[in-house]
Amino acid sequence: MIEVLEVAGSALVQDTGRPGHSHLGVSPSGAADRGALVAGNRAVGNPPDAAALEVIGAFSVRVHRDLLVAVTGAAAPLMLDGVPTAARVLAVSSGTVIALGTPRWGLRTYLVVRGGLDVPPVLGSRSTDVLSGLGPAPLAVGDRLATLPEEGDVPTSDAHPQEVHPTPLVMLDAAIGPRADWLAEADELYRRPWRVSTLADRVGLRLEGEPLRRAITRELPSEGVVTGSVQVPPGGAPVILGPDHPVTGGYPVVAVLTPSACDAVAQLRPGTTVRFRRAQRPESQKRT
Repeated sequence: MIEVLEVAGSALVQDTGRPGHSHLGVSPSGAADRGALVAGNRAVGNPPDAAALEVIGAFSVRVHRDLLVAVTGAAAPLMLDGVPTAARVLAVSSGTVIALGTPRWGLRTYLVVRGGLDVPPVLGSRSTDVLSGLGPAPLAVGDRLATLPEEGDVPTSDAHPQEVHPTPLVMLDAAIGPRADWLAEADELYRRPWRVSTLADRVGLRLEGEPLRRAITRELPSEGVVTGSVQVPPGGAPVILGPDHPVTGGYPVVAVLTPSACDAVAQLRPGTTVRFRRAQRPESQKRT
């Protein structure tokens, strides 16, 4: 059992999501930084899709059984019973308080426990979808979470699995989208720097900069969209769709991020400068 003691930002249960339900109006959801979640599960010997905690801001829990845990994603300060530690894969004993501080860079930290979190799955996933309300509610002080039985051997792993490191400029690989011809110049998105606005959550993220000019200004009938779609509303400020996005949208999709770029977006703070880099998007890597 894990008991929540502090939530200063947000804490959600996330796994690799529930793809394949767009026809029901359900987004894929899942960890915003999927690579960080999978790395944490690998570090403690879990299946890659085991459920863990996606944390923004300060957060602490008390564990009520001996556990092997991993911390990945944004490099939040980590303390065990008030004592700082640099380790990111560690064994903790029953009664230990695990506390995460606010990371100096990056946004989302993943707290992964061996066995994975045991919450009721909805449509095959334990993920919280903040748009539809599917999955467990966001965690609050006093909540308790059970863990699933441990399976297999404990792996030998790097003590620092997949952390986010600071960089003055984030490059986002993105393939040309199906509605790129709605822009006056399709390359404008790639030529300019953009700044992350304060309008950002798991549904989408708005960028600031010189507005993109649209060649076609009429309304577009709603059509299917995927995680990482870059839409251009009439105002010309690009919006990147996150894992809890609506399954349809009425703004033209001028580019689509690669999966690794989607992970990078999950760690962007307001004010961060980004640029787009043209990429091919293999069919096998597409998200729904």
